[in-house]
Amino acid sequence: MKDEGIVRHRGKINAVINNAKRAQELVKAEGSLATYIWRFEPRQEDCAEPQTASTSAASISLSKDLKRRGWSFVGPTTVYAFMQAMGLINDHASGCEIRASVEQARAEFHRPA
Repeated sequence: MKDEGIVRHRGKINAVINNAKRAQELVKAEGSLATYIWRFEPRQEDCAEPQTASTSAASISLSKDLKRRGWSFVGPTTVYAFMQAMGLINDHASGCEIRASVEQARAEFHRPA
């Protein structure tokens, strides 16, 4: 708690420990975190306009399911950012130079079964 270089919020620290335990349970139940997470990939037509959303139906659904499984600090906005980082959602603007490369990587990615 005295280290200024790390998160010092007691609730967030406890959440990391708790969520690590829940992740282990998920791996045992589902085979991998990827198998579980990619079930929540939204259809392209269900995605919001690029860079206009901070949540989505998919992030709300994943957030609710994680909370039901005992996870904490996994609200829809946090989960949406996670989904962006993992490539489940590509909300780069249509003119963004990165959008096409992200779409290509998504097309080549083999989703877990």
